[in-house]
Amino acid sequence: MENREGVRLNKYLAERGVCSRREADRRIQEGRVRIDGRVGVLGDLVLPGMEVTLDGKPVTGEGEKVYLMLNKPRGIVCTADPREPMNVVDYVDYPLRVYPVGRLDKDSEGLLLLTSDGDIVNKLLRAAGGHEKEYEVEVDKPLTPEFMQRMMRGVPILDTVTLPCKLRRTGARSFNLVLVQGLNRQIRRMCEALGYNVVKLRRVRINNLKIGKLQPGQWRELTSGELAGLLASIQRSSGLPAREDV
Repeated sequence: MENREGVRLNKYLAERGVCSRREADRRIQEGRVRIDGRVGVLGDLVLPGMEVTLDGKPVTGEGEKVYLMLNKPRGIVCTADPREPMNVVDYVDYPLRVYPVGRLDKDSEGLLLLTSDGDIVNKLLRAAGGHEKEYEVEVDKPLTPEFMQRMMRGVPILDTVTLPCKLRRTGARSFNLVLVQGLNRQIRRMCEALGYNVVKLRRVRINNLKIGKLQPGQWRELTSGELAGLLASIQRSSGLPAREDV
């Protein structure tokens, strides 16, 4: 456990808007982070008065907390890696450092949260927190009652069975799906396991955040009410690592 004075190195970086805790772990393992001149290691505590640097540059006081929602178009990749020419951070081109919360795969579109608040990322993505994500899905052939029931009960993929979910039919080949987890390409894999292929996948809600009239490619800052609702919804989350790539 952390003592009252020390903050774990990955949390220290996340709280200052440098990156998420997971990304911080990666940078620490790569030897890019130093504490008072020595190379930091996972689990290090940062005590008051210590100097932390990343790639030789000081990491100072907490950065400004920024929360954006983007209607991600198809073709944009949910990464901050500048080596990816279609990375979402360059696409948004926000003046302050932000990074995506979770992922929508390259062929999917819809609501994506970007933030400089690295401390909320794992909390929001963790399935144990019960954080809902709603999707509009279109598949390549007519839905059957069996397909719908099996999707709602759980589908064996990736050496596990997906958690029960909410499903509402919206057309002969379309439905709304609400998940509380985010396994790698989960919806596409669930459909494929049942003999269907996803034609279109669009996320329309994350917890209390709704995409509304935001057009593909457009982004805006969260309102004060949206932010308050989001922070309240993750208050009890554990903050343990999670992954999302739907």
